Amino acid sequence: MKIYLILLSLIFYPFLSNAQNHTLPLWEGEIPNYKANGEQEEFYTNNDLVLLKKIQNPNITVYLPTKNNATGEAVIICPGGGYWVLAYYWEGRDIAKALNTKGIAAIVLKYRLPTSKNYVVRHKSPLLDAQRAMRMVRYHAKDWNIKPNKIGIMGFSAGGHLASTLSTHYDKGNLRAKDSIEQQSSRPDFSILIYPVISFNDEFTHQGSAKALLGENPSKELRNNFSNELQVTKDTPPAFLVHSSDDDAVPVKNSLIYYEALQKNNVAAEMHIYPYGGHGYSLAIGKGHLSSWIDRCTDWIQYINTPSEKNEEVKTNKE
Repeated sequence: MKIYLILLSLIFYPFLSNAQNHTLPLWEGEIPNYKANGEQEEFYTNNDLVLLKKIQNPNITVYLPTKNNATGEAVIICPGGGYWVLAYYWEGRDIAKALNTKGIAAIVLKYRLPTSKNYVVRHKSPLLDAQRAMRMVRYHAKDWNIKPNKIGIMGFSAGGHLASTLSTHYDKGNLRAKDSIEQQSSRPDFSILIYPVISFNDEFTHQGSAKALLGENPSKELRNNFSNELQVTKDTPPAFLVHSSDDDAVPVKNSLIYYEALQKNNVAAEMHIYPYGGHGYSLAIGKGHLSSWIDRCTDWIQYINTPSEKNEEVKTNKE
């Protein structure tokens, strides 16, 4: 009987794995910029939010739509939490499931936080983990029914800072690397930034995120390097931004200056500024038309990944 069950599982595993989520470690063997110090990961709830803290083993959890519904597009999701915690379900798992309903593969990133004591250089771990996640998804694209040129990065709040950092601090991969994953480019094909921290300009930054990532007294050079509106070039990926005018935690100017930087560099961008919502609303269920942001977002993902539609618009504008 046991042999029969094993054979059945082997037969049906490919179909089950395509429909179910699965978790993979980011790093096999030694984790870069990591030193073990006896810390343990913390998992707790606060006001019904599931939060993770002191991440020791960064990973990705892959949520795939059924093959017949899959569009070939994928989004890596970076939950927020001020670089102090991860709002893992609220701005991670729940978003992934919403994207799946539109045929979009979603990958939730559990990234290391600079407020843990397991780093060698404080600010490096989150970006290293985001770069690795992008490489992994691109490496596994065929297995997961994803098109390798349709992989985006999404982030909320401080996760939005990480997403915009990857969008402006990516690399093409190391073709000489023995690890095939490290040979892949870490450049996102597009980015989705939801009430994001963008800048560490003292006038409008989120001070908690700045302190968490850069420490107490960072140099001006370091602040500027992670003020991502200053790092935009013509090769920065297209972006979709959502913010609320009444956001008292992360001022809307963060999104505005990133949008302006994209425009100056002729990078495609779409921005939605809502009059209400505050900060940290995830899918904004029950919050009126604010909850439509996810629909506008998935519409944009389809648009930005449909060359014929974009080319027709460019042609029309020229005429």
